[in-house]
Amino acid sequence: MNNLLMPNRSNHKQLYILIPFVFSLGLFGILLFVFHQKATVSLEFEKQLEGLLYIFIAISIVLLLLIYFYVVKTMSKWRNRVDDSSGSYNIVIQKMHDFRKIVTILLESKLWLPGLKSYIDDEFEGLTYFDVKDFYKGKSKQAIEFLQEDHHYGDTENLYLELKSLLFTNSLQKATPSITIYPKNYKPKLVEKWHTHKCGSGLWYFFGYKYALYKESLDIEGISEDKQDKMIQLASKMDPQVFEDSSFNELFLSKLGEYATKKIIPNLLSERLKNKAKLPVSVLYLNILFVIITCMGIILPLVYLLFNVPVQVLILSISFIISTVFFLSTTFFQFIFEEVDP
Repeated sequence: MNNLLMPNRSNHKQLYILIPFVFSLGLFGILLFVFHQKATVSLEFEKQLEGLLYIFIAISIVLLLLIYFYVVKTMSKWRNRVDDSSGSYNIVIQKMHDFRKIVTILLESKLWLPGLKSYIDDEFEGLTYFDVKDFYKGKSKQAIEFLQEDHHYGDTENLYLELKSLLFTNSLQKATPSITIYPKNYKPKLVEKWHTHKCGSGLWYFFGYKYALYKESLDIEGISEDKQDKMIQLASKMDPQVFEDSSFNELFLSKLGEYATKKIIPNLLSERLKNKAKLPVSVLYLNILFVIITCMGIILPLVYLLFNVPVQVLILSISFIISTVFFLSTTFFQFIFEEVDP
């Protein structure tokens, strides 16, 4: 129901701008017509307009100052929001880097049954965890063949493929790089794939409540002590509270998978969206209006004074300023209360 209401609210906001704009255009046309008629009938009317010329120049300057300060305030607010979101986003990025360092250690270790790596990397070269999870789409014959195979590695093939996918830097990637790459930003489609397929949950599953079933297929003791210590250090760096006083065992790996699935990857997705804060549309509109007011409210009157051009130039300038004052006064609260779009 809320989703259905959202377009209506957006339409209402547009109407709050569109209706005054239409009326302002109408007022501008009426003033042009009336002033032109009066100027052709009475020469005195031109002198009256000349007497008001400096007042309208002053009004234009005031309008320009109001627009300038509004835009500066909005830009400052936008920059603060981007800076805040960038800070938290960078923290999540670093956590993902550290998690992937742990994944790299696990993949390169002797955790796996002999022959598993060559089975996946050679016999099913180019097969990815994403292909296997999306097999029902029929896009990968390899995935279907893999699922039809009689596996001899206690289903740990799936965990191996899952961890390999966490070292990708592109959702279309087919092989892990020889050296793990830690990008400045993770690509949106890749993060969405990780989130959709709950990458990392395999650690939680295989080393958690199902560990007794897979214990013989995953040799934790095959990981050297220095690598174990390195993984604990990286986990403690990610979240000192969660991994405080951790020791290397199946519970640590299970907790690590749960943390990545519930915290790191979802936060990576949400913080990335926050980091894309957009400027309000009003800033664009007001920048355009700033230029037009400068031309119509200041430059045109000065041209009239300096070059003795026809009175129609003065009429055009004054009509525009009056209609602009009307437009801004009727849309004032819409601009003031508009929030920066997250």
